[in-house]
Amino acid sequence: MANEDAVGRMVLTERHGARADLVLNRPDKRNALIVPMMAQLRDAFLAVAADDTIHAVLVRGAGGALCSGLDLRAINADPKPAWVPDLPRVWREANVAMALCPKPMVCALEKYAINGGAPIAFACDFLVAGQSAYILVGEVQRGMAAPNNLAWLQGKYGEAIALRFALLGEPVPAIELLRLGIAHAVVPDDEVLAQATALADKLAAAPPGAAQAIKQAIRALGSSGLSDPATWFAKAQQGAKLVTP
Repeated sequence: MANEDAVGRMVLTERHGARADLVLNRPDKRNALIVPMMAQLRDAFLAVAADDTIHAVLVRGAGGALCSGLDLRAINADPKPAWVPDLPRVWREANVAMALCPKPMVCALEKYAINGGAPIAFACDFLVAGQSAYILVGEVQRGMAAPNNLAWLQGKYGEAIALRFALLGEPVPAIELLRLGIAHAVVPDDEVLAQATALADKLAAAPPGAAQAIKQAIRALGSSGLSDPATWFAKAQQGAKLVTP
């Protein structure tokens, strides 16, 4: 895998009092994911989870969009990057780190979260979406598995919503995300970041540890596999072998 100095900082951590912003930082690629970036995202979530001075997390993308999915051009380059074989493992690790993060998490969904980028939106506890934003889980159209998306959808929202996203493979617009209970709010496109930031600041202002304890209690009481993320995402990865051509 390329080292951090060679690839640069593709995930930024910005501190604003008790709030930490995790910023996907490949705006020239619409924040498309490559394995070194996935590793940085994993490590950023592990770091904020371990920092007792951080009480809430805001996740956003640089350049006015959240994430356009996997960077297929980089992944399919000739010659292939040395990190390509690590992709399933590292992305699963990043998803587990997001699932284990005990801090309340807010996502600023600007424009879109597509395919491999959709788990970043699903992982957050609150989703503030722009009026024109959407989430697309479209791997079925490519004959591909979507293990991490399926794990989040089934774990948080249930089978009916998982089937709706994963089998139709169509963009789900912001207003529908709100109806399904996935989005917390739909706001004008130019207000997404401001309103998501205000919500994250409100969560960060709770008495230290309170929101974190409540989130962990809710997760522990849940019946989904997200109460044991490492096992849940490994199971989803195994299931993906059933549908991968």
